[in-house]
Amino acid sequence: MFYIYNLLVIFSDFFLKIMTSFNPKIKLLVEGQNATFGILKSKIRAYDKMIWFHAASLGEYEQGLPLMEKIKSKYPNHLIVLTFFSPSGYEVRKNNTIADVTVYLPLDTKGNVRKFLDIVRPDMAFFIKYEFWPNYLNELKKKQIPVYLVSGIIRENHAFFKWYGGFYRKSLDAFEHFFVQNSSTKELLLKLGKQNVTVSGDTRFDRVSAILERDNSLDYIAEFKNNTMTIVVGSSWPKDESFLVDFINSTKIPLKFIIAPHNINPEQIQELKNSITKKTVLFTENSTHSLAEYDVFIIDVVGILTKIYSYADIAYVGGGFGNPGVHNILEPATFGVPIIIGPNFSHFSEAIALVNMGGCISINDGESLLDALETLIKNEDIRNEKGHICSTFVEMNKGATAHVLNYINTKKTN
Repeated sequence: MFYIYNLLVIFSDFFLKIMTSFNPKIKLLVEGQNATFGILKSKIRAYDKMIWFHAASLGEYEQGLPLMEKIKSKYPNHLIVLTFFSPSGYEVRKNNTIADVTVYLPLDTKGNVRKFLDIVRPDMAFFIKYEFWPNYLNELKKKQIPVYLVSGIIRENHAFFKWYGGFYRKSLDAFEHFFVQNSSTKELLLKLGKQNVTVSGDTRFDRVSAILERDNSLDYIAEFKNNTMTIVVGSSWPKDESFLVDFINSTKIPLKFIIAPHNINPEQIQELKNSITKKTVLFTENSTHSLAEYDVFIIDVVGILTKIYSYADIAYVGGGFGNPGVHNILEPATFGVPIIIGPNFSHFSEAIALVNMGGCISINDGESLLDALETLIKNEDIRNEKGHICSTFVEMNKGATAHVLNYINTKKTN
């Protein structure tokens, strides 16, 4: 089966190159992968010491950031190489300041793997959450380079548990240690004969809790809020917005709304604005009026949503009407904000936990959204209680980064 896997990877390479003419995202991926080796050779010298982090996309980057920061501090003489597979991660974070070199990960062919590792020569490698590339893992093991899975998640439907998954299971031998998010992942790894497993939790909690230590003030958001109850809608999709716009247009309660859509395509942004009957302004507009005069503020740029959540009295996090489901709820949670989400959240343990604990409300349609909003708007005690549940949940789940660092420290001293 490993032979077939390698053939499929080669075929994927050929197929992706054909698709560049039809899909802009695939074009970014292929062009980025083609540039990887040139970038690595230009930025890495023969005597540089390296540590490699791999994050599939933006979410995994945010997840791995607390550990990258600690590792960079602990090993100041090493360069950090950060790889992405998805354009949604690389294109947003290619100019990050934590990594010394940021590139696309070349496809998992034997030739690419040997070439990549011959240039990078990492002393350690960290894979965030998932993405198990057999050729990379096998070559790392062959070179005796320690590999760590951080905030790992494995499910029963993974290839490891399929009849054809023998070579996938074998590639797990490369990992020095598995730091996983939950006991169910540990149990699955134990079934595969892996004893080197620690339930360390999710480094995202370390990431979001650190947000509280920085300056989250935004003068223009404070001006818009104007001491009025504010509902922040983050990472919304059209399905989310259709229910929310109905409420915005119909409510008589004096409220402010900040909407930060997931997709900031100008046509979709304008369509959203046109659907709202109340006084609305875009972030990118040069308004002649004071922001305090507006009812709705649409954020048609990226990068400031986290700080905006600090001004929320209630948060609605989008994506819960789509697949795979709801976006990041931990950012508003860390500010102690009660959260509303759509029905699709079964793949997200933090959402499941917060819904069960009562800090987060899941809605199914416009009517249940109306009920949730009216309850939170009209009852300050309920609003505060749910917000407190959210902030406490984040606080109680910190510490995953320390687990990894303690293990590495112990290993180095033995």
